[in-house]
Amino acid sequence: MVEVDSMAYSKQFRRNQSAGSSVATLGEYCSWVPLFLIVFSTGCAGRHQAVRTERPTEAVEAISLAESTDTVSVRADESDSPVLLVSYSENTVSDNGSDASSTQVSRPRKTSSRTSRETSTSLSELETLASASNPVVRRLEQEVQAAWAKAGYVDKLPDPTVGANVYVNPIETAAGSQRANLSFMQMIPSLERLDARAQQACYDAMSVQEALRAERLKVLAEVRIAWYQLFVLGRQIEINTANQSQLKQLIEIANARIATGAASEGDVKLGSLELSRLYERLVTLRQQVESTKAELNRAVGRDADYPVRIPDQLDVSLPDWSHATLRQLADEHQPAIVAAHLRTHATRWGIEVARLERRPNVTLNASWFLIDDNRPTSGVVSVGQDAYSLGAQVSVPIWQGKYEAMENEANWKHSASHASTDELRNRYDALLRDLWEQAQAASETRRLYTETLLPQARETRDVDVQSFSNGSVEFDRVIRDFLNVLTLEEGQHRATGQLATALARIEQAVGTETTPTPLPVPTVSPVE
Repeated sequence: MVEVDSMAYSKQFRRNQSAGSSVATLGEYCSWVPLFLIVFSTGCAGRHQAVRTERPTEAVEAISLAESTDTVSVRADESDSPVLLVSYSENTVSDNGSDASSTQVSRPRKTSSRTSRETSTSLSELETLASASNPVVRRLEQEVQAAWAKAGYVDKLPDPTVGANVYVNPIETAAGSQRANLSFMQMIPSLERLDARAQQACYDAMSVQEALRAERLKVLAEVRIAWYQLFVLGRQIEINTANQSQLKQLIEIANARIATGAASEGDVKLGSLELSRLYERLVTLRQQVESTKAELNRAVGRDADYPVRIPDQLDVSLPDWSHATLRQLADEHQPAIVAAHLRTHATRWGIEVARLERRPNVTLNASWFLIDDNRPTSGVVSVGQDAYSLGAQVSVPIWQGKYEAMENEANWKHSASHASTDELRNRYDALLRDLWEQAQAASETRRLYTETLLPQARETRDVDVQSFSNGSVEFDRVIRDFLNVLTLEEGQHRATGQLATALARIEQAVGTETTPTPLPVPTVSPVE
């Protein structure tokens, strides 16, 4: 401010001396201002024509990007397809539909489980809480906003440079003493290179958005699996408790028969031993329940001791799927595969950026030199007239080895992204095959338990109990029958949980909610 004020004071002093000459000088200075504005606005207009301020929409091929729960569909082989264009909007809508144009991004608040301790009652409620409160999901939501924010500035021109110099010892010229000068400089890189960087940033942001969707699917799968495990553990606890009651009754019968000599003291000790083992198993089951609840609360994003209700019903059946159908769905909807496609497009634009690095950068500059009118009037020069200059500089890309190395780096990254996509396809293909076989095996195992093994074991137990009352069967055989039924009943519910778990992991691997054709649910006999 001091320098500018001194120049203004000097200018006013000269205006008082020579009003006509100063008015002409000011008019010449102002005449250059429109030229600078035209040059700067022309570059900005070219940029806005190159990258339109719209929401990311489909341009050359069909790329659909809406919210984070939508799917970005990428087709064909990226190596042979043309470069796809996307565009960026400053008013980006976040995943929950809110306007994210503000510099302060709203952060979902974590519900304090210490102030509200209502027990979760349904799986859908837990899924909703997990989608909104899981810390990893919240982190990725912020990373998505950060990635789109980056796409909003990478295509902008660099800031101009304004400089001022005041000479302690003025430069003496024939027109007068040069006291100071002002300069303005604007570097204009290749606009096509800025466009390519914007396209690359948009594809990077879309890949982060798919990573968010993949994390949501993972969290939902964890919640469902923990819920199914709670169901299995709850049923096993019920079966254990019911068998303890029946075993106590048998021990009482054995004690009564000792007095008549129909049973021995060893029978009572054997029954007591098996009863102790059931207690031991019950302690383990209750510990597993608490551990599973803690894991479920972790996935939901709340305190580990938050109360969770144990489900009392689980209706699950093997859908009418096939491995080929699941593989096709995964190729189209799995977020990891879609993100790999998007990264491939991003690296393709990286090749374009590396190629355009050879384009020279143009720098425009303008300077104003303040000249005092402290010379005698001359017919050769205009005494006291300020001097102006316009200039341009162009970078010369002479280091060809550097630019070739840039292009080689970009090409290798593009090839690596193709290999990553192929690796993900093979991984999910094998995973879906494994999970589908697990689901089929669990369904068949549950059918065997329900239709064959459990009915036979219960019938054998009932017959032996009747025979034991008549004294024709030993006590240890009855105990063995009870243990067999207990093991088979636990296995039946375990197979139900394994089937539900396998289906949940299949939906996570596929990447979308499926609409299977349900098969009839087999009837499960209640615990006697």
